[in-house]
Amino acid sequence: MRRVALTIAGSDPSGGAGIQADLKTFHQFGVYGEAVLTLLTVQNTVAVDEVLLLDPSFVRAQLQAVLEDIPPDGAKIGALGGVAMVEAIAFEAAEFMFPLVLDPVMVSKHGAPLMAAEAREKLIELLMPACALVTPNLHEAAAISGRRVESLADMRDAAAAILDMGAGAVLLKGGHLDGEAIDLLAWHGGTREYTSPRIETRHTHGTGCSYSAAITALLAAGETLEDAVEIAKKWIQEAIATNPGLGRGSGPVNHFSKPGPSRSGN
Repeated sequence: MRRVALTIAGSDPSGGAGIQADLKTFHQFGVYGEAVLTLLTVQNTVAVDEVLLLDPSFVRAQLQAVLEDIPPDGAKIGALGGVAMVEAIAFEAAEFMFPLVLDPVMVSKHGAPLMAAEAREKLIELLMPACALVTPNLHEAAAISGRRVESLADMRDAAAAILDMGAGAVLLKGGHLDGEAIDLLAWHGGTREYTSPRIETRHTHGTGCSYSAAITALLAAGETLEDAVEIAKKWIQEAIATNPGLGRGSGPVNHFSKPGPSRSGN
């Protein structure tokens, strides 16, 4: 039977991020994709001009409709926006029986805020304990942990702090550090670093969405967390390196990039 992955996130009409990027990624990894919309944006590769939050009760209705008919084997959460939305999703997530990946989207690639400070506190309190994995970048890790994250040592400290907040595991993405791109996976009892060459390009729109979606698809397909991150890391590097060069600003990655083989053969 075909495995199923769900994204709970916002919409990017330019197709590079949000649910559009997630569904493209799910398809590339061979899982059936479902999507629950949380917010709408007016954006392209140059700017985010407007963000419209959907009614949390409507979002919960979408989610319940999906869960009762085609329950997923894994899910990810992207942009949520406000306190009420975080509370609504957290209420449902407490009953999830499948791995949940949280990409804590707080600021867009263009610098537009996508989550209020109060919502961030609720996300930490209510949602993170329900997550198998949290995937912050350096700025998001700093906001969540309340400490500077400017080195690999800082990444280790921040990851430990986020684990203490209840997350099952944390993948701290070090793409904004100088030198090689190092991502740190930490869980209760161990850590692992994933290193790749830095790619100099402005076309990185939706990288975080696509990366976390790839991990979600792989977990839904039955991969272990360490293998899922390794395969997804290689895929997103290739997707960045072969970006299609679309748009006048920060363009999308190449969602046509082919995933590498998994160890389990899934």
